[in-house]
Amino acid sequence: MSRTVTRIRLATVAATASVAVLAGCSSPAPSGKATAASCTPAKGKVTLQYWNTVPGMDQVVALWNKKNPNIQVETKNISNDQYGTLGNALKAGKAPELAQVGYDELPSLRTQDAFVDASACSEATAAKSKFVPWTWSQTSFGGTGVFALPQDTGPMALYVRSDIFKKYGLAIPKTWDEYAADAQKLHKADPDLSITFFDPNNAEWFNGLLWQNKAEMYSYSGGKWHVTVESEQSKQVAEYWQKLINAKLVRTDLAHGSTQMYAAYLKDQIATYVGAAWGYSMFRDNLPKQAGKWTIVPMPTWGSNDASGDWGGSTVAFMKGDKHLYESVKFNTWLNTDPEALALENKLGGLYPAANAGLTLPALSKGVPYYNNEKIFDVFADSSQHIDTNFAWGPTQKTVNLALQDAMAKAAAGNGPLTGAISAAQAAALKSMKDQAIPATAGK
Repeated sequence: MSRTVTRIRLATVAATASVAVLAGCSSPAPSGKATAASCTPAKGKVTLQYWNTVPGMDQVVALWNKKNPNIQVETKNISNDQYGTLGNALKAGKAPELAQVGYDELPSLRTQDAFVDASACSEATAAKSKFVPWTWSQTSFGGTGVFALPQDTGPMALYVRSDIFKKYGLAIPKTWDEYAADAQKLHKADPDLSITFFDPNNAEWFNGLLWQNKAEMYSYSGGKWHVTVESEQSKQVAEYWQKLINAKLVRTDLAHGSTQMYAAYLKDQIATYVGAAWGYSMFRDNLPKQAGKWTIVPMPTWGSNDASGDWGGSTVAFMKGDKHLYESVKFNTWLNTDPEALALENKLGGLYPAANAGLTLPALSKGVPYYNNEKIFDVFADSSQHIDTNFAWGPTQKTVNLALQDAMAKAAAGNGPLTGAISAAQAAALKSMKDQAIPATAGK
């Protein structure tokens, strides 16, 4: 969900991760019941509004406008206050036809009846086969309609300073147990060297770790949400990182994307980075002197399970009040599946495409000079294929994330364990749903 440094968008660190509503669940959320709108073409020239946070998107839109004189698109960058701006427009009845929405924000906005169902347009429903499966299940709310088209994703992997690993004779870790062992060896060899950092104010990143361990946080059945944030899988992840924190094997004083974070990497104080596909440009652009020293490998796994996680990513949603749905679908489909558009979005905005066609773009099929000419996007493509499609975001995810971050910050400071943060997030989910009269219960 994020290009965190260059875009600052996915909710808290740049917030979006990592992704949306009833992914693969059998029933829709009980509120926000948008009905399929008419898909009749306009009789004359149409101008659409598309609001987003992507650098260079104006150039992508210009390419469309040049080719489609009767369907013109005006783009507005709302990166300074993405959801505040969009929320105010919805309240005023002046929302754009199309808007960038993070996967994890879709459930919340749906409870506000923010979307229109585009399933009346055959081109919209036919687009399903063009996207990585888990992304479609999120934007269609478990197959109940077409409320958005996937745009980009944040499949996770491990960034490794190969020169540091070589210096200390370490093999690339394939499991989290091996990763912890490497952390101990590195710190023992050099007390100023940590294997990575744990940012307690980054719920989206932590959610990606939970996702990898199949910690399904929500499901919907029987007319209510079932909240399982406090699962055994979640506790396992929390306990793992708690041990690293207690042993002082990871830094807890760095914020993701901060000047201090880059300084630590520049000073060779941190040897790896657990991140998403969009992070490749982050290191390239901010640490140019370390070119050739980084490699990207699959995420360490929990035993033999090769599952991966997602951190961030966005959709382009069909917003309530859209009177030109036919034209909106035409543009939205082109924007997120056309190879020329996808290549430009990757080049200018760092987007890692959700479309299957995007995974085979020439730019994503060759070696990247900064990473010693390694084909790093092959790693992310493989990661994307191992992301659990059953993972779901809840309808009050932002509130839950804030509660999780607050508790994680306390834990990182020595005030309680990280498992307490999981419990706090569970309690926040149930309370926030109750406060909004959303039927919910603890457990499956």
